[in-house]
Amino acid sequence: MTEETHVQGPTIRPRRLRRTPALRRMVAETHVVPSSLVLPVFIREGLAEPHPVSSMPGVVQHSRDSLRRAVTEAAELGLGGVMLFGIPEHKDATGSGAIDPAGVLNLAITDVVAEVGDQLTVMSDLCLDEFTDHGHCGLLTPDGEVDNDRTLAAYAEMALAQAAAGVDMVGPSGMMDGQVAVVRSALDAAGHSHVSVLAYSAKYASAFFGPFREAVDSSLVGDRRTYQQDPANALEGVREVLLDVAEGADIVMVKPALPYLDVVRRVRDAVDVPVAAYNVSGEYAMLEAAAANGWIDREAAIMETLTSIRRAGADVILTYWASEAARLLRR
Repeated sequence: MTEETHVQGPTIRPRRLRRTPALRRMVAETHVVPSSLVLPVFIREGLAEPHPVSSMPGVVQHSRDSLRRAVTEAAELGLGGVMLFGIPEHKDATGSGAIDPAGVLNLAITDVVAEVGDQLTVMSDLCLDEFTDHGHCGLLTPDGEVDNDRTLAAYAEMALAQAAAGVDMVGPSGMMDGQVAVVRSALDAAGHSHVSVLAYSAKYASAFFGPFREAVDSSLVGDRRTYQQDPANALEGVREVLLDVAEGADIVMVKPALPYLDVVRRVRDAVDVPVAAYNVSGEYAMLEAAAANGWIDREAAIMETLTSIRRAGADVILTYWASEAARLLRR
């Protein structure tokens, strides 16, 4: 190239807006904020101290005292809410502990409401799987199939028990046909029309739920493919969401999140209610394992993961990193 040769550079230079951190922040299209994050927490009956979940480093089964500390921190960090999962000492075929006012989950709801009041949205899982000795999300027929309509009646009772305990939002997660309509009707008829419904609408029969089953001491043998969705189906996920909206869901959710970001996007485009996504235990465990081996930058990967879920269209993210992410955002 001679001195006289002049190369005309591009006029349009997108890199200009990437030059400094301030510029990148100013033009960012997607933002993760603490108020959009919900922390799932496990409360185990009979514990004196929190018990670590080995497959989910940093996650514990809480005692009643440690649960109070965790939700107080969550409120101070400005999280949107907490989702409570109860682990009883005793299980039976009907999951009766889920309906008992003195059961672990209902007591946890009352504890959390007393601790943080309206500083957090107090949510509770509305499903029988943690309470049944067979580990399924519903009542079984004599031949071992999940009985959809008998299970709906149990869900209605469970919703009333959680509402009486003071919950703000129930999360029917069992993927029974008609569950949102039955729960909404039961709540309204009993004077609990103020209690919201977060519907686990597009919940897939996923391999990414494995660590969660340790976290809740699941008794499941086999799988849940007859009621949770086939991972191959995206249109079915949208159909399930639309049915739940028609039945009165206040928020709809896709679970898991990362392998189903396309479904999150389809759902966001299909409905005019808030959309949630659950960043599940297997997604958490994979990132933590890679970080522990020094293969990825842990904090950067956490924030990239949550940003991707927001970018796909989720308004609310349930994630075990909620409190840590809020601290990182403050930093």
